[in-house]
Amino acid sequence: MNLLNFPKIELHLHLDGSVRPSTVSDILNLNKKEVEKNMLVDISCKDLNEYLTKFDLPLKILQTKENLIRVSEELAIDLKKDGVIYAELRFAPILHTREGLTCEEVIEAVIEGISKVNVKINLIICLMRNVSDNDNYKVIEAGLKYINNRVVGFDLAGAEAIYKTSNFKELFKYISKYDVPFTIHAGEADGINSIKSAIEFGTKRIGHGVRIMEDNSMIQYAKDNNITFEVCPTSNIDTKIYKEYREHAIKKMYDNKLNITINTDNRTVSNITLTEEYNKLINTFKFSLEDLKVMNINAINAAFISNNKKESLKQEYYLKYKEFINNGGYNGQG
Repeated sequence: MNLLNFPKIELHLHLDGSVRPSTVSDILNLNKKEVEKNMLVDISCKDLNEYLTKFDLPLKILQTKENLIRVSEELAIDLKKDGVIYAELRFAPILHTREGLTCEEVIEAVIEGISKVNVKINLIICLMRNVSDNDNYKVIEAGLKYINNRVVGFDLAGAEAIYKTSNFKELFKYISKYDVPFTIHAGEADGINSIKSAIEFGTKRIGHGVRIMEDNSMIQYAKDNNITFEVCPTSNIDTKIYKEYREHAIKKMYDNKLNITINTDNRTVSNITLTEEYNKLINTFKFSLEDLKVMNINAINAAFISNNKKESLKQEYYLKYKEFINNGGYNGQG
């Protein structure tokens, strides 16, 4: 099934996990096969902590304005080719300041890169679990300067099982004062309490959140309170949340009427595109094109944009979906 032109929305995508290996190879003058070995996860990966080591090499190059601009532009091009019509791209500015850039300069470089491509992309600024509160507050202050200039919200990322979500209450209490939306990685490497903490902080979006299926009362709470889950199936297999794709909770989540969205998480590290992810979901769980459309509309409803922009994006989505169906776009190679 050729779903390349199927219109797609992506809400959970990391910049440093989606760098082209060829770009790293070019900048560092390294053998491309060796670069791929260090950037792409394989079946021997034990858990999320090992998965996160695949970011070391791309982060090495993402320390200059020039490279940040280049990588951001290339990712925007890749998204457009993948049929993505709206994306929220996330990154942690603090991770790109090792060679002297300020958080503001990092954000500006990414804005410049994505602005070179005619595709709708906004930015989510990540706080990191493994850095000091002082550094995270510095990132918040930097991010707030660009609200309504591509930056639309915040996130908390990193080793969830080691640095518990409950430890970050004050950071999100501070963000909430500015009436800026946020999402939180929760219920991936850690369990249901991580999701509870994230929801208590006031988030309406959960990054991953698959562990919600361990608690029926939380499933009901999420439904009643319109919580949206940014699900990244292949990534969850890579980090050994599930042993096999067919064991993934996404079908049960969907059948339980939770607000599900489909995402790649890290296009390079997990060696996946949204088109490939959609095909996996169809082949493994028998999701229909209508199901995929529903999940994309869920994503638009949960996007960190104004209601007017959501309505406009929905109209664009319905139009492109209709064109896809009318053109028989799904008949062919997939």
